[in-house]
Amino acid sequence: MISIEELYKIYEQYPSIQTDTRKLQPDDIFFALKGPSFNGNAFATQALEHGASYVIVDEAQPKDSERIILVDDVLQTLQQLAKYHRQEFNIPFIAITGSNGKTTTKELIHVVLSSQFKTYTTKGNLNNHIGIPVTILQVRKDAQIAVIEMGANHQKEIEAYCKYTLPTHGIITNAGKAHLEGFGGVEGVKKGKGELYDFLRANNGTAFVMWDYEYLRIMCRGIKNIIKYGTTGTDVSGLAIKSEPFLEIGMIKGMSIKNISTQLVGDYNLPNVLAAVAVGKYFKVDDEKIKAAIENYSPSNSRSQLIEKNSNKIILDAYNANPSSMKAAIENFSKLPGDNKILMLGAMAELGDESLQEHKNIIELINHYSWEKVILVGGDFLKINHPYLSFENSLQAKEWFIKQGFHNVSFLVKGSRSMQMERVLED
Repeated sequence: MISIEELYKIYEQYPSIQTDTRKLQPDDIFFALKGPSFNGNAFATQALEHGASYVIVDEAQPKDSERIILVDDVLQTLQQLAKYHRQEFNIPFIAITGSNGKTTTKELIHVVLSSQFKTYTTKGNLNNHIGIPVTILQVRKDAQIAVIEMGANHQKEIEAYCKYTLPTHGIITNAGKAHLEGFGGVEGVKKGKGELYDFLRANNGTAFVMWDYEYLRIMCRGIKNIIKYGTTGTDVSGLAIKSEPFLEIGMIKGMSIKNISTQLVGDYNLPNVLAAVAVGKYFKVDDEKIKAAIENYSPSNSRSQLIEKNSNKIILDAYNANPSSMKAAIENFSKLPGDNKILMLGAMAELGDESLQEHKNIIELINHYSWEKVILVGGDFLKINHPYLSFENSLQAKEWFIKQGFHNVSFLVKGSRSMQMERVLED
């Protein structure tokens, strides 16, 4: 059986990892992962034929080849290789987790740090037990800082990621109502996300903490190195002074710049921006570079995007949804100027026993405001009596949307990833 040290020497020759044969490039090392509905071992020979340098498998293959390496467990080997690679670096590794805003925060921190340092980060949403080790293995020798996003839907998950990411710095954006089914309620979410703080506490790490959230103040107790950001009384503080059409922040403390004008929709993005400023200041990035990086960042991943289409303004925030983020988005949308507003909301996933009640809570929140129309799509929205338009899926909602021929209307389009609410807008 090959050792991790021996495998690492192969990786140094061929430093590109792939877990999907459809995306395989010549000289990639193919890790034949398996799950409930797929088995990469079945594609080992095909991967070699398509140009893989080596294939890592955990099931014996009918054709023997020196380029097929048999291990006990492919996933564990991938994670062990990532840890070995991580230990080759003596640079800051910043881990980011949270119920909402972690990807936007990661992107903002990346552009800020990249203005001054060679910075590697998680691509897209590769923030799970496969994506994180792959991300670590994409960090090259010229790296000065790495920013790693960690998603989780159950306890002990963040703890496991920390064992091979070995973060030196960390951010928990928040701990809200997300993945309640896996975490076992909001207190379970705090405990699960708090595993990042546990690692930093035990390893003399540094935490960037949104000080407005009292529960984060409690959770981070015992961490020696804390950088505080928020709206008042912190190392870096600022306020949302405008949110239409985009968020504008007035900086109160921590930098010489007075205003930052973003391309993000919604004042709920204030903590994400302040986190990026706090990280930039900590690593001594020039104030003008921080401002320029944040102001030039434009979301293109269905997160807080403003789209103008046929005289309509559409806030597309459909990458994911949970009760906390849904509430924030609806409240923000209600504050925007104009009367001609339409809500198009997809159901929320992974809420377990609390799902029906949380969907009822959203409907009650909607009732507090006046809307031109409300469209509710799929999931537990279909199990509740309400006076609003209902569709089983986003494609049905899209058919309705096209027939209406809307003009000069403002829309909020939001829902869990499984609902694919962005399809409503596809031509």
